[in-house]
Amino acid sequence: MHPRPTLLRILLAFAGIYIIWGTTFLGIALSIRTIPPFFSGALRFLLAGGLMYGWLRWHEPRPFARLHVGGSILCGVLLTGMGNGFVVWSQQGLPSGIAALFVGVMPVSTLALDWMFFSRRAPTRQAALGVALGLAGVVVLALHTRSMAGNVRPIHIVAVLSAELAWSAGTLLQRRYAGADRVVNYSCLQMLAGAVFQLLMGFVDREWIGFEPARISLQSLLAVLYLVVFGSIIAVNCYSFLVAHVPAQKVTTYALVNPVIALVLGAAVLGERITPAAVLSTVMVLIGVALVLYQHGGSLRALPRPRPAAAGEPEA
Repeated sequence: MHPRPTLLRILLAFAGIYIIWGTTFLGIALSIRTIPPFFSGALRFLLAGGLMYGWLRWHEPRPFARLHVGGSILCGVLLTGMGNGFVVWSQQGLPSGIAALFVGVMPVSTLALDWMFFSRRAPTRQAALGVALGLAGVVVLALHTRSMAGNVRPIHIVAVLSAELAWSAGTLLQRRYAGADRVVNYSCLQMLAGAVFQLLMGFVDREWIGFEPARISLQSLLAVLYLVVFGSIIAVNCYSFLVAHVPAQKVTTYALVNPVIALVLGAAVLGERITPAAVLSTVMVLIGVALVLYQHGGSLRALPRPRPAAAGEPEA
């Protein structure tokens, strides 16, 4: 039976997704300056998944044994395929901080989908208040998008909101298909599946038109390398680990913290504007995250161990 993780491991994993994924919006903005969005995402996850597969293959002959392969691929399409790919694509028209801002509604969609289709448990009043307050902070910024980013095309907003819905669904489905003792193996397969999906979307979007590999800048290549190592190999595994051990609505609170980091980096590196509305929403977001994370006396205890899977039944 897989041992329960320590509180320190859980806190370090939260730090990983809170801090690292807050910086990846800047990395994406730099990578797509000379690499088409879906192609950059496919390259990122093919490299990350390939490196992880090589490491796993070194330690075991069949890395994907004891995984629900079909379910892991589905999660890969939803998470690293649509969830990441549509966010990257949307950043053609949205500043990095604004893109992270719209992703901030993810805890709301995760709670709603979990309530309606998965656990059927309504959120606690404190959790609902925390998410509502965080979402209100996101709405404040959204209403001031024009002052921060000028005219924004609706298709880019639709894309980023579709991405967060797909990511929420993939998060909730993971526990059905990936056992806690196979999280790294699962992360590898879902990243490879997402890479293939993004590559196909790149061809559907005809990204090859006007794309000249010889004109890819060093800055974009370094940004992709950062996304491979930190945004994918480290942070994706932190996320999968947390989903296997911590309630999903707590894990997705990273989407409320990431906009704060992304806005600061966008202003410092890319010259994106931070208005008084952005400062107000930042405070609302942080209070909302605290309310969600520290409900039930502030416990971040691991989920109860699932019962062993029956013969022929996927581990959960």
